[in-house]
Amino acid sequence: MGQSLRRPWRIAGAILAGVLTCLVLATSALAQTYGGEGLSPTLANIKKTHAVRLGYRESSPPFSFLDQADRPIGYSLELCAAIVDEIGAAVDEADLKIEYVKVTPDNRMAAVLQNQIDLECGSTTANAERSRQVAFSPLIFVAGTKLMVPKASNVSAVTDLAGKTVVVTKGTTNEQAVYSVDKKFALGLKIVLSPDHERSYQMLADKTADAFATDDILLYGLIARHKSQDRFRVVGDYLSYDPYGIMFRNGEPQLSAIVERTLRKLATNRDLIPLYNKWFLSRLPTGEKLSVAISPQLEESFKVLDDGQGAAN
Repeated sequence: MGQSLRRPWRIAGAILAGVLTCLVLATSALAQTYGGEGLSPTLANIKKTHAVRLGYRESSPPFSFLDQADRPIGYSLELCAAIVDEIGAAVDEADLKIEYVKVTPDNRMAAVLQNQIDLECGSTTANAERSRQVAFSPLIFVAGTKLMVPKASNVSAVTDLAGKTVVVTKGTTNEQAVYSVDKKFALGLKIVLSPDHERSYQMLADKTADAFATDDILLYGLIARHKSQDRFRVVGDYLSYDPYGIMFRNGEPQLSAIVERTLRKLATNRDLIPLYNKWFLSRLPTGEKLSVAISPQLEESFKVLDDGQGAAN
């Protein structure tokens, strides 16, 4: 081949080599951005830092609370630990560190949105309004707003509270439920907001509130934790329906698939019911016992997760 004929091939080859180099560099940069394996932002950061940040609550027994040594424990945290194991397998990091970050009902969603935590492991209601901003795991519990009142109180329903003081924890769906029922029945309630459930409980104990409104299971958990079965009782019809889920950032299908796969595996391996029984029927590490049997709705939800696809997904 003559020199004049070889030159175009050399030029074309040089151009092709340049294009390939650009593609390699672009691919390398993209891989670096997503942890080297096409990972979504949260998973890439977990791989980079070798750690998963779990948001926990201090006073939401048995979902997320502190033991006698001030260590975070609970049903939701144990589910999150299983998700962490699944994340480790997905990002090829066998020994991921768990970093616990305290959140409150009022700042938990912001903690997710502002990338302060990777998973929120508490007692958070998954509803349509919140799902526009964050993502949720499959159902892990079903609760609803009820009232805690002193045993000597003559309150047995929300309509008995006309003109009285009700404390509710700020940033919860219970807050919305109380405002709604107050308006519906024109009760003239004095609604007081507190920063967390423990503070709400103390307001009732200190007699600065006539009732404390939150999810029934949390009320039973607080009564058991404070051994105050002889002082308080839970009354009234449900003022709201509150399906709980583990919260994480929206728009990350890889992470969402890992979370769902974890719950399906637990259901398929028949681990969910024993895990429930450990935290709701057996004596807790802190000594109290809730004795709250699984609801038909939650049991059915666990069966739906175990649909024969768990092992394949």
